[in-house]
Amino acid sequence: MPSNKTQRNNDSDMLDFTMDDISEDISDSFDDLSDDFQYEELDDYIDNFQNKMKGRISDIMSDNSFSGTEEVFLEDISDSDEDCNQPDRKKGRAGRIIGRIAVCLCTFLAVVLLFLTGVVLILEFGPSVTARNLFVNSAMESSAGKFLATLFISDEEIANIRNQNSVQASNDVTDSELININTQISENDEDAITVEEISGATYKGFIAKIKDPSRVQIGISGEFGPEHSGKTVTQQAESYGAVLATNGGGFADPNGTGNGGTPIGIVINQGKIVWGNPGSTYEVIGFDNDNKLVVGSMTGQQAIDRGVRDALSFGPILIINGEPSSVSGSGSGLNPRTAIGQCADGTVILLVIDGRSANSLGASYADLINIMMENEAVNAANLDGGSSSQMYYNGKIINNCSSLIGDRGIPTSVIVQ
Repeated sequence: MPSNKTQRNNDSDMLDFTMDDISEDISDSFDDLSDDFQYEELDDYIDNFQNKMKGRISDIMSDNSFSGTEEVFLEDISDSDEDCNQPDRKKGRAGRIIGRIAVCLCTFLAVVLLFLTGVVLILEFGPSVTARNLFVNSAMESSAGKFLATLFISDEEIANIRNQNSVQASNDVTDSELININTQISENDEDAITVEEISGATYKGFIAKIKDPSRVQIGISGEFGPEHSGKTVTQQAESYGAVLATNGGGFADPNGTGNGGTPIGIVINQGKIVWGNPGSTYEVIGFDNDNKLVVGSMTGQQAIDRGVRDALSFGPILIINGEPSSVSGSGSGLNPRTAIGQCADGTVILLVIDGRSANSLGASYADLINIMMENEAVNAANLDGGSSSQMYYNGKIINNCSSLIGDRGIPTSVIVQ
């Protein structure tokens, strides 16, 4: 069967042919009119011409090759309409595609939400009390994830769970006489700073040891307050020319959206209180003028009086004077952690644990105490953790930060120059 294009060409040729014939007939008729005037009246001539034209047109219309022309003409009109409507059709098709994608995304999010809700319900109301306690404590220790615990459990029950799984630190303060710093240390020693990977049943991370405690200090981001933003661990390390660094103390972080510019507790820098009050009591974690780690509860003025040169606040205190803090239950949830300790010879221990991932769920406070005791720490304390936990070494972050928004700005850090 010929294509529409072929049919159109044939019909076009036929129309050209017939029009030529008609033109020729008209020309012949007028020639006849000019050559003789045997017609006495003009009406006779017109009748003769009309009869000729009718006969010629009848012959053309009866020809089979002309059939289907009207269908082709209608198809041309239809094709023209389709071309005119093509932009509208494309817009309609794009709209349908976008609509389907939106439906798929909404369905996926709904499934994920239902799945997470189911997991939360199983953890909070399932048969395992230990799993429930770990989950509740882990959620409550985070800035942005507290709602996962409070969604189905009352505040009173959460308080009971946390009390049953906590750390009770001693009221003692560091006895500096227990630390005898080895002064025969050179920065060129191969073991002056060591960094190694560490792992346990639920965690992976890094442990660093610094033999010379005089190289360790508390770094600050700059001016503090809501109008100021903190700096990342990397930024602070670079500003101090540090070889090694970790995050430091806590900061105001409502719903995980804090800018890192407002410390929680006290900050002492080069022997001066730069944040906090001399008369208020804090969990102090810092170094004195003899480069000995000082941990314990004291006022700002008491810290200054005992010669603390650099300090920040967080907690809990993990070990004081060789005695580990008392742990009830799991002690805490599983989360990313940062901790600091010091051995009897003055060696400083910095510990960073990854968390909130399939590869490393995180560590509990009991885990931190065990690691510090195994590495012979005499005094040790927990620092800020979660999405802030990072270790910088030789120009880069070496652990996996759990923050979804990238490296966080923080007010304080632990710097090793």
